[in-house]
Amino acid sequence: MRPAAGPAIDPVVTAVIASRIDGIVREMTNTLLRAARSAVISSARDFSCGICTGDNQLLACVEGLPIHIFGVHEQARAMTLAHPTLSEGDAFLHNDPYTGNTHPADHTFLVPVFVDGEHLFTTVAKAHQADIGNSIPSTYHAGAADVYQEGALIFPSVRIQRDYRMIEDVVRMARSRIRVPGQWYGDFLAGLGAARIGERRLKELCAKFGTDTIKRFVVDWLDYSEQRMATALRRLPAARLVNSGRHDPFMPMLPDGIALHVDIDIDPQEARVTVDLRDNPDNVEAGLNLSEACTTSAVLTGVFNSLDPGIPKNSGSFRRVEVLMRTGSVVGRPRFPHSCSLATTNVADRLVNCTGAAFAQLGDSHGIAEGGLGMGVAFAVISGKDHRAGDDAYINQLIIANNGGPASPQADGWPNYGLPVDSGVVFRDSVEIDELKHPIEFRHLRLIPGSGGAGRFRGAPGGDVAFGPKEHPITVIYPCDGQHVPPRGVRGGQDGQLAEGWRISANGHTEKLDNVVQIEIAKGETIRGIDCSGGGYGDPLTRDPRRVLHDVLERWETSDRARTIYGVVLTGSIETETLAVDGEATLRLRRELQAARPS
Repeated sequence: MRPAAGPAIDPVVTAVIASRIDGIVREMTNTLLRAARSAVISSARDFSCGICTGDNQLLACVEGLPIHIFGVHEQARAMTLAHPTLSEGDAFLHNDPYTGNTHPADHTFLVPVFVDGEHLFTTVAKAHQADIGNSIPSTYHAGAADVYQEGALIFPSVRIQRDYRMIEDVVRMARSRIRVPGQWYGDFLAGLGAARIGERRLKELCAKFGTDTIKRFVVDWLDYSEQRMATALRRLPAARLVNSGRHDPFMPMLPDGIALHVDIDIDPQEARVTVDLRDNPDNVEAGLNLSEACTTSAVLTGVFNSLDPGIPKNSGSFRRVEVLMRTGSVVGRPRFPHSCSLATTNVADRLVNCTGAAFAQLGDSHGIAEGGLGMGVAFAVISGKDHRAGDDAYINQLIIANNGGPASPQADGWPNYGLPVDSGVVFRDSVEIDELKHPIEFRHLRLIPGSGGAGRFRGAPGGDVAFGPKEHPITVIYPCDGQHVPPRGVRGGQDGQLAEGWRISANGHTEKLDNVVQIEIAKGETIRGIDCSGGGYGDPLTRDPRRVLHDVLERWETSDRARTIYGVVLTGSIETETLAVDGEATLRLRRELQAARPS
């Protein structure tokens, strides 16, 4: 995109256009949210919208999921490489993890936007699908040895519209393979409609301000974003950070799990960060390999979690972060045909945590603890027959988990965190909507007091959920990490709790479940799961006693942990509304607990 020669445009106009472009992305988002049919999109909001430039740079991604949106400019690039001659009215479907996409379950709709015959933008709407034709009824196939066993339909930048008219061959192909095709087609039209809304509004924007002004804005905005990033990096000390993590074992394929290693070089003088991932294992014969898009997005998420939150997230700020990776690595570029079925979650979550926590090595005001992870029972894909609708088939993913958020140097973790790759952007399902859409019934949904990683700032607590079918059996599939290796605290903060899952029979017998599960739950049975909580930041004995009192009153924490972990002595009771902190006794107890620690 080459603007006409001339000075930068007025800063006020720049701010107005930037806000208008963000507004366009929000309108695309609202369109997809309200028009989609599956609960995973219309209720849980597992989708993202954005705008790329005609030369394939990410321009705007407000409210997008980090794992989805930070790499969509590479999908735009794949579109232009596959179709050198684009035309107005074109639209493309892309879900190929080997050419820029995240994983096959994320169907991405790309619309090139032409103004006066010039390709100025590409609008992007990416949505996680309820089903993609996998060999099992789930969009997450942890046990897939390769893409062939995975079985998903792959669309590598496939044209779905020409001259604004649908190419029905593609639609028929998908409908013939995807479970509950009507639901998929509704989501398909919603995604395409969101991209078209963006196209319309961008044309209006160019008409209002003039094409030359918009071109100049794009250059100035990306340069400004780079300057903001550079300023933030110059405030950091020069350092080499080394951190490691580990994904849970997955039997029998990965009895030792997957070890992760991150090297981070911070050069404040050059205002650059280099993240070296080359010392990581080769691709595994399972669906846990990261795509290049997920590798890059996870690293960027961890970096941005440790910097000024006001820095724009676009290709301008990305210029200051270099990610080194290997082809053929589980954390890097996948070598075909290794499966990337779970590329957006498990290992990517660990990579976000590993990167963000590494920055805590810089000092007490830096970095972030590890966030709750694990796509367990409350993230399960459920399927079966709906007795309320003539035994019609259904399939959808639940997102009813909270997975406690990580503590930071300034704040406690957010309870409705979701996953590190989402960073709290995905909505939690409504119990009532899930029970309306699916023939299931929830037994309970609650937070677990005292489960968050303790610290000067504490991680958010984990959750406890249980549900079962109303009539016909339901198939439940989930690939849960976080049952063996917990989210870690930093700088003296404690680790979060582990995830767990159980099957409870009609007579109350409890069976502990593995971390990767495909199971049928019959009427009268219940499946129950516990989410991970977030790690803590800083020494729990330095937490403000008033915060501890508040946590006990609100049932985030227990009275026992207040005393034994936080060293806070409470008097009175919650029942009589007399609970209070004994300041002198608290000082004495904290000195005793500190003295009793190993030197």
